Amino acid sequence: MDVLVVLPTYNESENIDRVLRRIRDSLPTATVLVVDDGSPDGTAEQAESLAKEIGGIEVMRRNRKSGLGSAYRSGFRWGLDHGFDACVEMDADLSHEPEALPGLVDALADGVELVIGSRYVTGGAIPNWAWHRRLLSRGGNVYASALLGLGVADSTSGFRVYAASVLRRIDLDGIRADGYGFQIEMTYQAKNAGATVVEVPIRFVDRVDGESKMSAFIVVEALGLVTWWGAQRLVKGAKTQPRTVST
Repeated sequence: MDVLVVLPTYNESENIDRVLRRIRDSLPTATVLVVDDGSPDGTAEQAESLAKEIGGIEVMRRNRKSGLGSAYRSGFRWGLDHGFDACVEMDADLSHEPEALPGLVDALADGVELVIGSRYVTGGAIPNWAWHRRLLSRGGNVYASALLGLGVADSTSGFRVYAASVLRRIDLDGIRADGYGFQIEMTYQAKNAGATVVEVPIRFVDRVDGESKMSAFIVVEALGLVTWWGAQRLVKGAKTQPRTVST
């Protein structure tokens, strides 16, 4: 199976060498596509230099910071255009441990089209998270699953693998959200496209070097979009209910 790892970056010069080497060690035959949003710290240049040394690395340079969702959509399109069988998404800050990649990719077998690296199934872990952050994340996932009928414990996880077959059935241009909302929307669209989804336990660790891209706005955006999608789902369901005609 030809696997593409899509790795969005913005100012990840402190992490990019380590994460690329660890991906190469974990998935020696995979190709890594670094989607760099014009990092002023030289992230793209470092990735291109390492590509000459270890191979299997491509760099997509974008002119400005356009968001996580946009970067993944661009990476997925590139992967589909180049004939890859599966696309991995993961963060470049080492919060997603590359050593977990083989288990995620292997889980695509037997007709599964979306594998989510989950913090909230048995065996998953989030070391050193404060209780309020854990509560917000867990609560948001429960809310999204209930409103959208996902049946998924960790729909906000950004460590996952898509089969190319389901990506072709999703309207990538129609995906609206970014950040956490992007992960939820893609899960929702994959389920609507008939994908079988499995969750594999992972350990999620906070970044050690560099600056976090997470903000309160991204969380609020995600919850607002989930509410909107849930309302649309309810309206659509009501319209498809059969009418009872009295005689």
